[in-house]
Amino acid sequence: MIKRVGILTSGGDCPGLNATIRAIAQSLRLNFDEKIEITGIFDGYSGLIHGKCADMTSYDFSSILTLGGTILGTKRTPFKLMRVIQDDKIDKVSQMKQNYFNSSEGLNIIALPKTIDNDIWGTDISFGFHSALNTATDAIDRIYTTAKSHKRIMVVELMGNKAGWLTLYAGVAGGADAILIPEKPFDLSNVIMNLVNNFKNGKQFSIIAVAEGAYSVKEAKMKKKERAEIRAKIGEKTATNIIAKEIEKITGLETRAVIPGHIQRGGSPCAYDRILATRFGSYAAKLAKSEQFGVAVAMINNKVTHNKLSEVAGKSRLVSMDCKMIQVAQSMGICLG
Repeated sequence: MIKRVGILTSGGDCPGLNATIRAIAQSLRLNFDEKIEITGIFDGYSGLIHGKCADMTSYDFSSILTLGGTILGTKRTPFKLMRVIQDDKIDKVSQMKQNYFNSSEGLNIIALPKTIDNDIWGTDISFGFHSALNTATDAIDRIYTTAKSHKRIMVVELMGNKAGWLTLYAGVAGGADAILIPEKPFDLSNVIMNLVNNFKNGKQFSIIAVAEGAYSVKEAKMKKKERAEIRAKIGEKTATNIIAKEIEKITGLETRAVIPGHIQRGGSPCAYDRILATRFGSYAAKLAKSEQFGVAVAMINNKVTHNKLSEVAGKSRLVSMDCKMIQVAQSMGICLG
């Protein structure tokens, strides 16, 4: 019988983390026959490595359903560096096992799908995505009005380094004329031709939604390191400002780049994410009660279920060019580069 459960949040933050923590804790306390002790592990896997943890009470989990961020804190601890001994001389994996107090039997892990990128393999949706989508769409809406007033082309950079789900959905929801995502390298001449045609047909402003990880067909032929070095020489990490400058240079149309940045991660979770996080969290507690470990919670065809961690680890769910939302964008005449 499980008597102690540890909870940690790692990687990038997103709306809905606290709602999930609350759901796990409350479900554990209400549905176990015996008293369950809950340990909060602070700052992600870094906290597990360095033993930063504390016992938590019901009070710690009250009033956090609507709260953005994570009460446990988070930190990026890249998987590829887990076995690398760095300046602190710590063997991270061994230290985690020691702090877990169960190294002889392995770690009992239940993972939950959280990311605004919506790119977790094996689940149709991750919590945090819809909240970020609402924020990103609102940003485009606000840019839309000033673009129209000044008759400008506005290039809006949205989050998504490897996956373009957020940019694709926000672009469609915000009425963008072009959507550029990492999965499809763009040809800027196609984008410019589309813009020029729009202006010829009487549309005097335009919105381009660009994922931070988007790159051109020319850059696609380069190695990632080479691409980064070339951009660094001109002081740009992403393609957004490069695109804006080129459009204005070639067309003569006033063009501005806008980067909403980390506001897409922040704020309270939307109603959808609160419900989704609660469903995921309560299901995770159910898995713990039945001692089903080494799994990742998932939503498939609107049913909460789980996958083996071994089946989803190291994989990403990227936008395919035959997905329904791509087809919707194309049917609406949106340029995809």
